[in-house]
Amino acid sequence: MLPVLPAQEALKSAEEEYYEFLTLQGLTERPTLNYRTLSDSVWDIAGGAEHPWQEQNLGIWRDLFGDFRMRVYGPELFISGNTAAPYGQNDGVLWQGRGFNALIKGGVRFEGYGVELTLLPHFAFSQNAEFEIMPSMYDSEYGYFWGYGHNVGVDAPQRFGSKPFFDWDFGDSEIRYTWKTLTVGFGTQAIWLGPSNLYPILHSNNAPTYPRFDIGLRRQRVILPWLNWYLGDIEARLWTGRLSESGFFDNDDSNDYTMINGLAFAYAPSFLPRLTLFFNWINLLPWEWKNLKYILPIDTSNIIDDDMKASLGFSWVFPQVGFEVYGELGVDDYVAGGRIIGFFIHPNQTTVFNLGLKKIISIYPSRNIYAELLLELNYMERLPESHNRYSFYSHHALVHGYTNKGQWLGNAVSPIGNAQSLKFTLYYQNGNSSFMFSRNNPNNHYIYDMEFETGLDIYHNAYWANLNFDLSTMCFLRKHFQLMGGLTYNVITNFNYQRSFVPKSGNTHKHNFSFQLNFKFVL
Repeated sequence: MLPVLPAQEALKSAEEEYYEFLTLQGLTERPTLNYRTLSDSVWDIAGGAEHPWQEQNLGIWRDLFGDFRMRVYGPELFISGNTAAPYGQNDGVLWQGRGFNALIKGGVRFEGYGVELTLLPHFAFSQNAEFEIMPSMYDSEYGYFWGYGHNVGVDAPQRFGSKPFFDWDFGDSEIRYTWKTLTVGFGTQAIWLGPSNLYPILHSNNAPTYPRFDIGLRRQRVILPWLNWYLGDIEARLWTGRLSESGFFDNDDSNDYTMINGLAFAYAPSFLPRLTLFFNWINLLPWEWKNLKYILPIDTSNIIDDDMKASLGFSWVFPQVGFEVYGELGVDDYVAGGRIIGFFIHPNQTTVFNLGLKKIISIYPSRNIYAELLLELNYMERLPESHNRYSFYSHHALVHGYTNKGQWLGNAVSPIGNAQSLKFTLYYQNGNSSFMFSRNNPNNHYIYDMEFETGLDIYHNAYWANLNFDLSTMCFLRKHFQLMGGLTYNVITNFNYQRSFVPKSGNTHKHNFSFQLNFKFVL
């Protein structure tokens, strides 16, 4: 058995997903309550505990000198291919368009005397082959099909130009100093907020990373002085950063950047073990240094050009039975009647939510073979009767919407619609295998608005929907290599809303096949 050492994992990596699986069994505890980055994702398995991957190399720290140590990440190569349409998410700077796509990442992390330095850039390529798109609502012909004409703004290109392209960013790089649990850092590490596994509401690693400064408390035990009462654990993080416009939006150089301010707070009460309660707040403003004074959600009533949104929710793990339930409710600041009173008058106007369940199934315990069943539901749209022309991710003043460099910051699957997924994952000694069935509507507001403008009852038979069947398997190849392969059958019904205006049009289905291959070196 390899020595049990703390592990530090990238968001949504095979290793982090595995530690999440062990959490349901009570073999480890989450190092974070709500706010996750690579630097915060430090896992430790209970000494002597048996688990499926106990003989595998999950990454090793190397001692240097004094208190300094280092860990190498990768290199890692991910490639994918789509036969008919773009498919893929939670991949950072990579845009998985039609054709061949590739992402290469690798780097190193140093730690010592409270200093943390991570250098982990990402390099991407997209063949960006041609496919049918809808008329753009923006200056670029490749811009999003819903927006300006509906008094909202969204910088989410349908296609990133007409040619293959390379792109890169600093990925999960940053420099940080931590004293006990007080931490401060500057860098570009991706953030994941909340307990969602598939459709996070406010932040994920879907979009390219952006530069930001943050300060806060990592998970910290709270003990009442003098009485020595343990009250539970808290976690808090405050940050500000700069979002960028894509090259396929408008020709106005004055609005190329947006300020994002965020606050994340979570509490795990001592009297209800394994329960976590959290609150997240985001505010988008024009990129001006004076707007730093709005970094806290105190009083922003005098700002005209801002876009605030918040979420609150919970996660509760029951390791005795290998079960977790979680939920998240998101609220946008645009509600008729005011931000607070209006919410109670019109709770469905710009309210979104996630619900999820996870359950461990014992398949062959004596051989350490277990399965995980995941069900997650997401709802990101307003009611059809609510014609306020907004969505949770769009705004009339901050015309880019909730995006960075043309990709959604949160849920990329159903950003203006809804989604449901059922996933079965089998864990065994040499890796894991999974099957997932999911469906989603990417943007139902488009249909609602068309009905409102034309007066025709068209939206009932005009939804754009995706039905997805995903198969994947990951295996360890000797001590230092991982290989993952995946195949997806993506059925796109009513592609580009073809039945919106021609109810009796011909074949409105597309059949997209997507393959994925990931090769990773683990030192």
